Amino acid sequence: MWQYREEGSGRPLLLLHGIGMSSQAWKAVMPYLSATRRVIAFDIAGFGQTPPLPDRLPPTVANLVDGLEQSISELGLEVPIDMAGNSLGGCLALEAAARGVARSVVAISPACLWRRHPPRHVKYVFGSLRFMARNFGNAAKAAMHVGLLRELLLAVPISTDCRRMPAGDAVDTIWDLAASTAFEATFVNTREPFSGRDITAPITVACGSRDWILPRRSWFPDALPSHARWVPKHGWGHVPMWTDPLGVSELILEGTQRSLQTAYVGASDEIRYVPGVSIVA
Repeated sequence: MWQYREEGSGRPLLLLHGIGMSSQAWKAVMPYLSATRRVIAFDIAGFGQTPPLPDRLPPTVANLVDGLEQSISELGLEVPIDMAGNSLGGCLALEAAARGVARSVVAISPACLWRRHPPRHVKYVFGSLRFMARNFGNAAKAAMHVGLLRELLLAVPISTDCRRMPAGDAVDTIWDLAASTAFEATFVNTREPFSGRDITAPITVACGSRDWILPRRSWFPDALPSHARWVPKHGWGHVPMWTDPLGVSELILEGTQRSLQTAYVGASDEIRYVPGVSIVA
């Protein structure tokens, strides 16, 4: 079973992190979410404390979601279940929705919504960071204690305004990247475009205006059903959980309250949920 951290009580909500990270990516967000929900943040296979998939089983999106389903079952959770994911985790949550495992999905800067392949710069950005974390780890961790250096090093892969990110969390992020046992294999095996036009569950996709890893122009909206909400978020980078934890929490709570019958817009307005209609709060 995948390793996880858990907080709160209420209707379960699963959180899935991005490539090279771990469940600690949700650390700043979990206190807001756990006030009303039972929040379970997984370490995806090959990241954090979870071992890679078994030998000869490539870490494709399909195989990773197989592992996710098994972990959900071993935890005794009923499906479908609400999910939120960032980057790779967003794609996994969408695949879970395509299988009927996710009750609703909030995908923040999800991977794999491209036409043919990820933007060409992605492999160079991640490759450079991975090289730095593995070969100059002590220097990188020391840099995380200086606000300006933290901002310079993490603005592209995570978000601008990373000076607001606690230094300890930034160090943990470098450690997670260096220790990721399945980074390269997962990167290579999750390049295929995702197609989920048959998904019936409510979907909210957040598009950060400062996401320089997967800018909005790189996405292919037709990969998702027409009822998916595409929500532009001003100032968000690729991983906005540290720079705007309250805003991320509000988006997740609102998006996972939607059902197949209703959607909620604003604080009190309720409207009929109609497949084929895109609603942007």
